[in-house]
Amino acid sequence: MAASWSRTPPEFHMKKLLALNALLISPLIATGADMSHGANNFYISDRLTTEKVSFNNQYQMKVVGNLFLPKDRQPGVKYPAIIVGHPMGAVKEQSANLYATMMAERGFVALSLDLPFWGESEGQPRNVVAPDIYAEAFSAAVDYLGTQAFVDRERIGVLGICGSGSFVISAAKIDPRMRAIATVSMYDMGAAARNALNRSQTVEQRQAIIAEAAKQRWVEAAGGETKYTSGTVHQIDANTHPIQREFYDFYRTSRGEFTPASSSPELTTHPTLTSNVKFMNFYPFNDIETISPRPMLFITGTEAHSREFSEDAYKRAAEPKELHWVPGAGHVDLYDRARLIPWGKLTAFFNQHLARRAGAAGA
Repeated sequence: MAASWSRTPPEFHMKKLLALNALLISPLIATGADMSHGANNFYISDRLTTEKVSFNNQYQMKVVGNLFLPKDRQPGVKYPAIIVGHPMGAVKEQSANLYATMMAERGFVALSLDLPFWGESEGQPRNVVAPDIYAEAFSAAVDYLGTQAFVDRERIGVLGICGSGSFVISAAKIDPRMRAIATVSMYDMGAAARNALNRSQTVEQRQAIIAEAAKQRWVEAAGGETKYTSGTVHQIDANTHPIQREFYDFYRTSRGEFTPASSSPELTTHPTLTSNVKFMNFYPFNDIETISPRPMLFITGTEAHSREFSEDAYKRAAEPKELHWVPGAGHVDLYDRARLIPWGKLTAFFNQHLARRAGAAGA
């Protein structure tokens, strides 16, 4: 997720983006990215081949992704595959490519994708919030991978980072072809929109956000300018909230900044105001127990401001499930700090649960 300052802290809920930026015109405190602890978002492996791929979802919208394949892949062998989803408001080049690269180095076929309305994937207008279509993108990715000769369609897993954690759960509830589900630094985007962090948002504040979005629909219906909301601030000062600082260090510095051709530096991470309220109707953890007996792994940092969402999902999920804590890690740390990310845990989880079974395709 690219932080939602309109939701944390709650007293800023109804601040308009321009007003927020006006508050942040003081001289910058941070002058560069914090590249400590192995931050390596743009890591490229010489052990893999990478190709741009595209496929349609059920709405005939093109979804674009990067496919990572081990160079030592054996002809005629069907491999397990993992689909990786990026944080909300990000694109595949931010965190998702890193995870896909690292998992491909460990012997998996890995696919990072741009969610519809973001990055290189289709969808107009840009930066729209559409939770059901986001979830559909993961099923469409299963369609694509499962029709490739080098992929064992019975061994496809999904990995969602931040907001995509809630999208893969939403998808997996109705798509049993996703054999193993993992999330990292997950945000329940529905709960975050309705309640904010630590349930700090009142119903009245929620209603005010909805009312503002409804009012803006009149503006845009009359041909007015599209308004954007939340996302990551473009400047910080001495009063900037620590959570916003955390996101700023990734999205607004060389550590993780990336502007796709379909966007601009001013609009990256910012969803449209009128669509952002659609998260209010998004309940990804309802019926999460029905994913069982397929396994679920929730990874979060002990210092992550988002840890409540992984804890909630774990509590609701049925076995087999695991909540894995990364000591000392914050939310954004697990986007790209390679020394903190538990690659061994992820590898063991997918190796165990995507193991070839008797009678499976390619066996």
